[in-house]
Amino acid sequence: MDVTLILFKKDGSQKAFPLPSSLTVIGRRHDCDLCVPLMTVSRRHCQLSLNSEVVKLRDLDSQAGTFLNNQRISDAAIKAGDYITIGPLTFMVQINGEPKNAVPPPQTKPPEPVKQAPPAKATPPKAPPKKAPAAAPSDSFPELEIDDSDSFLAELKDI
Repeated sequence: MDVTLILFKKDGSQKAFPLPSSLTVIGRRHDCDLCVPLMTVSRRHCQLSLNSEVVKLRDLDSQAGTFLNNQRISDAAIKAGDYITIGPLTFMVQINGEPKNAVPPPQTKPPEPVKQAPPAKATPPKAPPKKAPAAAPSDSFPELEIDDSDSFLAELKDI
C-alpha cells in the first residue's frame, strides 16, 4: 500500500511526502520519520501505521492534538481523501494514488488549541529549562531538512 501525505500551502501549492515505512512517526524531534520543526508540534506528535488493509492514525499524547477531518482523535482509521491537521499544517491522505486530484479542505475554522487550567496554587515561575543543541536532522524526509538551500521553515512562512 502506497500512502502519501499532501501538504497544502497558503499560496495554493502542494508538496507530497510519501510515507517511508509501515510505521511513520510525525513530530518535532529530529529522529521522527517526518520532522516538523515548529513549536506548536509536539516532539512525538502522532503516528501513522499501515498494513495491507488499513491505515491508522494515532495521537501520541500531543498537547495541541491531532485532527482528522477537523475532529480531534486519539486513534482512528483513515481513508483516501481524509485530512490530517497537525499544528498549523493540513495534509490530505492519498492511498494508492487515490484521490487523483488533491484538493484543499473546505474553509473551516482551524481547530482551537487545548487550553490547560491554571494551577490551583500560585507558585513562583521557574526558569525555562536550557535547551540542548539540536542533533543532526533525520534524512527520512529530505524535503523537510533545515538547510540554507531549501528551508522548510522558509516554506512555512507561506503556509
